[in-house]
Amino acid sequence: MNIDSRYDVTTLVLAGGKSTRMGRDKALIPIGGVPMLQLICSIAEACTDKVYIVTPWPERYQKLLTPNSKFIPEVPLPEETGNEPRTHGPLVGFMQGLAAVDTNWVLLLACDLPNLRLEILQDWISQLETIPDHKIAALVQNNQIWQPLCGFYRRRCLPELIQYIAQGGRSFQQWLRSENVEVLPLEDPEMLFNFNSAV
Repeated sequence: MNIDSRYDVTTLVLAGGKSTRMGRDKALIPIGGVPMLQLICSIAEACTDKVYIVTPWPERYQKLLTPNSKFIPEVPLPEETGNEPRTHGPLVGFMQGLAAVDTNWVLLLACDLPNLRLEILQDWISQLETIPDHKIAALVQNNQIWQPLCGFYRRRCLPELIQYIAQGGRSFQQWLRSENVEVLPLEDPEMLFNFNSAV
């Protein structure tokens, strides 16, 4: 890994889903005795110097904070009513987290990736400097479907993302179809298994 690369990448971990299909909070499910959110953050800290957890519920996860992790509180959009911000989905959480980032690249991770592998993330990070400037993201693609919650985005995509969301867009897939995205190599698709896949 290029030793300088990690200093220009920030990790955003999304931990705001309602886990309605699982019936329990996926971030708190233990993997080898460690709550999954804590496991994801520990792996992220080994890859990047800055790790932010984007969540509407920082108090719920306060005890899980790893040494170099901080919260970015996810808040309702102006047009949303009530106090439940995550009716708007992960794309809005990503936008709110991205607004707080000052590095060129962001590693975006879901909080429910039990098979996440440090060495693969480090290998991907070492390749970021080779990605053409016109590509706004680098993601795995399976059967023409992007895997948006384990991959990299350039911070400069934020204005386009804000505009897309302001126009009512909430779909990662739809947004990415209109952007230039680099395909990341991944020999073992099991790394991207999440608990939504199991039900």
